[in-house]
Amino acid sequence: MIAHAPPATDGPLFAFAGGGTGGHLYPAIAVTEAIRRRRPDARFVFFGTRRRIDRQILNRVECEFISQELPPLSWVPRRVLNAFLAFRKACQACHERFILDRPVVVVGTGGMASVPPIPTALFNPDALPGRANRHLARVAGCVFAQFEETIAHFPRGVQVVVSGCPVRPEFQTATRSGGIERFGLDPNRKTLLITGASQGARTVNQAVVANADFLTAQRDWQVLHLTGETDFELVSAGYRGRGVPVKIVAYTEQMAEAMAAADLIVSRAGASTLAEIIAVGRASILMPYPFHKDRHQLVNARCLVRVGGARIINDAIDPALNAPALRAVLDELMGADDIRENMGRAARSVGGQGEGAAELMADRLLEMSGISGDVEAAGGCVPRLETVKAS
Repeated sequence: MIAHAPPATDGPLFAFAGGGTGGHLYPAIAVTEAIRRRRPDARFVFFGTRRRIDRQILNRVECEFISQELPPLSWVPRRVLNAFLAFRKACQACHERFILDRPVVVVGTGGMASVPPIPTALFNPDALPGRANRHLARVAGCVFAQFEETIAHFPRGVQVVVSGCPVRPEFQTATRSGGIERFGLDPNRKTLLITGASQGARTVNQAVVANADFLTAQRDWQVLHLTGETDFELVSAGYRGRGVPVKIVAYTEQMAEAMAAADLIVSRAGASTLAEIIAVGRASILMPYPFHKDRHQLVNARCLVRVGGARIINDAIDPALNAPALRAVLDELMGADDIRENMGRAARSVGGQGEGAAELMADRLLEMSGISGDVEAAGGCVPRLETVKAS
């Protein structure tokens, strides 16, 4: 189903496939912006999912959007058949779309939604590749990776480009004062940002709210809590009457300003969230998502902990266990300006390539497509490509 499409032009068409979370979409949007700076006539089509978040994010992008109904993989016989039929239908829809208007390149950004269009390039922001990307890497021309650690997880002979993770340009320019003003915060207080990414994180929300009395006692701090739409009322009720200076927001498109306003961040460890933390250079306490079988968010978090940029709290799912573990680390870091500043600098050091990731990927995709780009339109930036073959 096509949600919206710009007027047809003669410009080259770039296809992006993936969705269901902001982490699969925001980096791709940053790349489209970099491509458009080089080729103003470029056109874009996104093959996503039917989740609301896809429409919510892509509504602000000049692109065509095609949603795909792809149920999760299952070994239950009836569900296997349903998944196979849905997958075949999605493949047929992609085939018909490409007959009408063939893209110059197809970029898979992660998840099952990236499979039907058969990508010619992949973006793998997580340190540990998922099943879809491991499968598709054998047919893709190259894989863009955020972390060096990713190289070892792909089969021998796969071309890996260590690019960093694209972030929107505003993450490079957002300021603390701008973020404070945007969210109506007190400029004389330090800010603790709580975020579960675009859809929220219940166990993180519960662990923080359980520490409301502790947060009330931190007289020079305030809280900016991004709850996700599902938990907005739950979190609001948890703070009510507790005296915490808090701004509660269900969802925001101004994530760059939210992070720039922060002195300390409590977050999941999704790949794009870490890229944003790296870009703004903030200390963070990471509670990796505990429900994935491969625990790939834990592997992501260790990439930041390795350089001294973050602390990890194991999400035990039970608020009675999470709350005291979180409180201990909050108690340490909220009272230690020097430690937080050192952690922020360490985090930023991971983004040596990430700051130019969108430009790097745009240049390589234009090269792969065989069309030229106006490099001068992007400020003459031609980042160095580091290409490694997995072994």
